[in-house]
Amino acid sequence: MTALPSAGVPGDDVLAEVRALRKADVPTHGGRTLAYVYDSGLAGVDELAAAAHAAASSANGLDPTAFPSLLRMENDLVAAAAGLLGGSAATVGSVTSGGTESCLLAVLAARNARREVVSPNVVLASTAHAAFHKAAHFFGVRAVQVPVDAETFRADPAAMAAAMDESTVLVVASAPSYAHGVVDPIPEIAAAASARGVRMHVDACIGGWVLPYLARLAERVPPFDFRVAGVTSISVDLHKYAYCPKGVSVLLHADDELRLPQYFASADWPGYTMLNTTLQSTRSGGPLAAAWAVLRHIGDDGYLRLASDTRDAVRTIRAGVGAIDGLAVLGDPDSTLIAMRSTSPDFDLFSVADEMRRRGWYTQPQFAHQSSPVNLHLTITASNRGNEREFLDDLAASVTAARAAGPVAVPAELATYLASVEPDALTLAEIKALAAGASISVTGEPAPMAGINALLAEAPTALRERLLLGFLSSLYSP
Repeated sequence: MTALPSAGVPGDDVLAEVRALRKADVPTHGGRTLAYVYDSGLAGVDELAAAAHAAASSANGLDPTAFPSLLRMENDLVAAAAGLLGGSAATVGSVTSGGTESCLLAVLAARNARREVVSPNVVLASTAHAAFHKAAHFFGVRAVQVPVDAETFRADPAAMAAAMDESTVLVVASAPSYAHGVVDPIPEIAAAASARGVRMHVDACIGGWVLPYLARLAERVPPFDFRVAGVTSISVDLHKYAYCPKGVSVLLHADDELRLPQYFASADWPGYTMLNTTLQSTRSGGPLAAAWAVLRHIGDDGYLRLASDTRDAVRTIRAGVGAIDGLAVLGDPDSTLIAMRSTSPDFDLFSVADEMRRRGWYTQPQFAHQSSPVNLHLTITASNRGNEREFLDDLAASVTAARAAGPVAVPAELATYLASVEPDALTLAEIKALAAGASISVTGEPAPMAGINALLAEAPTALRERLLLGFLSSLYSP
């Protein structure tokens, strides 16, 4: 099969080929994939979003004067997000391609607003999303990582304050953090940032659309949005708990003076003056229209019901995880994310993930970092309501199977090698050979990953990054 055959293929046949290829993917509906995807479980939402996407996909967000429909829909989405997150009449924002772009732009705006700083830095908790490290890498900003509380995994306000200096252009906290689902103490961190005259960004990419509804359901939700003094920007993804198609996120700023440094203009060439609100220039109107349509269709009451279903699923799954011998929940999650750890040395969580995959569930392994041990991540959505018992029964069976198989053993000599090898000394060819030798499959039946993950867990962070980049390169080889 080739993407460019000598003779064109009829459309129906092409769509059949797409459907056949998709059979190898993890399921995106039904609540069986507890990472990467967000499913409302509502009938007709996908079809509505696809129709709206098709209606606007040829429109170009590069020029809002040529496509005022996209300008109207973007302003509507920003206003909806601002209203949900305690914004004022001055609050402005931009629709981006996803949470990573929103985080990148928050860092870019902060850096550009302080051009006089020679070596700018961003202070962030060690649980802040890796997108902020990506932003620091791209934009020449030093990431100052501050360890979180070893038990709660929440940021330490005093340590965050102590890490700020005259070169700090941005402080970042999470609502919630991805790894453990906990909300950082935003008021205390924002107060420290404000006292230094530093911007404060709240990464609410995951929680921004569900935490306000959980609060309305009388759940305990720590303060985190623009109602907190000192918060200057917030990111919230609509393709997460607003259940819109990927990729649509909103970056909000408290006012337009804070937003302006993220914009780009160039008139220094013979063509049109390039004006960009985000990192992209040409932007399809499809995702924007799809998100607008989904918000209009579900509505405020609908999102409250979805949040209620999600909350109930979280409660049941969290209690059920705690009741399984050998498992426990890490920290005290505030929202819809759960990290579960092993409390027993006689089985391996990576094996549990493999067993769950064989039973049709995807749970996401997370490696140890600082005080956080190896764990499995669960992103729980409204579509998990009703299948909690099946999930928990399969999880208990997976633990039993992993216990019978025993812990995954990494040969001592290999562990010694991993501890001593210099990451930059490994060539891409060597890494690709290792990946090929590991026989990692990305099509068909899921391959066991426990042994590979155990090896990666032994590797120091820099080596793991190098190995996985090489593996990624080997995947993207036509």
